[in-house]
Amino acid sequence: MTQGAPTPPGDALGLYVHWPYCARICPYCDFNVYRPKGEEAALLTAILDDMAHWRARTGPRALASLHFGGGTPSLMTPDQLEAVIARADDLWGFATGAEIGLEANPKDIDGFAGMAGAGINRLSLGVQSFDDDALASLGRDHDASLARRAIEAAQHAFPRVSLDMIYARAGQTAAQWETELDEALATGVGHISPYQLTIEPGTAFGKRAGRGERLAAVPDFAADLYELTEALCSAAGLTGYEISNHARSRADQSVHNRIYWEGGDWMGVGPGAHGRIGRAASGGRAGTEAARRPSDYVKAVSETGCGIADEEALGAADEIAERILMGMRLADGLDLAHLRAATGGTVDADGLERMIAQGFVAREGDRIRLTQEGRLLADGVSAELVP
Repeated sequence: MTQGAPTPPGDALGLYVHWPYCARICPYCDFNVYRPKGEEAALLTAILDDMAHWRARTGPRALASLHFGGGTPSLMTPDQLEAVIARADDLWGFATGAEIGLEANPKDIDGFAGMAGAGINRLSLGVQSFDDDALASLGRDHDASLARRAIEAAQHAFPRVSLDMIYARAGQTAAQWETELDEALATGVGHISPYQLTIEPGTAFGKRAGRGERLAAVPDFAADLYELTEALCSAAGLTGYEISNHARSRADQSVHNRIYWEGGDWMGVGPGAHGRIGRAASGGRAGTEAARRPSDYVKAVSETGCGIADEEALGAADEIAERILMGMRLADGLDLAHLRAATGGTVDADGLERMIAQGFVAREGDRIRLTQEGRLLADGVSAELVP
């Protein structure tokens, strides 16, 4: 297995592994997560068997990325991680410089050496904040001191480290966010993902918000904090290459996430995992979703050899819309010639002219991108381009 600098996605193939267990479920999280119930061994076996199904479907394509998400995949043992990585290597093999990433909780600091030894070469660390009161309000099970120690340990263990941060919390001032972000930037990591707090229906925060409690900053102030984030990261040498992602260099960018944003193929294994994969027989792509509950996923793989619960052929219109909505998130923007070649379609011409006239989109030849004003309203502006 070859590892090193990241491989640009292009026509790359990615594998996403969803490990759904969390020691504590955060009140803002709407991911497919569960408390451990002693079924981890059965789930691992199911994931390994499901991967064999996917290999039969994709044929011989090398992996540009393997990403462990969740949940809290840093709860996996080194042996479990190594088993998945070895099976991926046996089934597909890894492209030169393949990214093998994992999302980690700072509380799992003692396992970093084992994760690196198993083959993880990029760690995304869920720091979220350096303020103990904020961490408590977010339901995190670590404090700021542990986060700082985890960052230092991660930088010693892994060649590439990214920090996740949450901002635009109710009551948070610009000065407070600047202090937190400055501390994250001062660590010298190559990648930072600052996310605005979003209140999702069905979460504990969503229920509290439904009772009238304000948990996130008002939209106008959140926009001010976004502009502050862009300025601070840029001044520190971390360019915003995507709406919520900043990297020191192209080599520090997330290979796996670029596969999503650039319309590449990826397979999703594990409970509730999503995938997008080309359909060789009829053309186009299919969207897949695995059975959500761990027990249902294990049963599906045991009975059918495959964990997919839902598969849908993406129509031309769906494919165009998805590529526009994802591709416009990148600072590089969207290549219209590539969009036409991949889907046979392009953006809505009238919508594009409106967005250019309003200063939300800039066009350079066959490439369009969001302006700074457009990035503040990214999803709405991108939707205007959908034919």
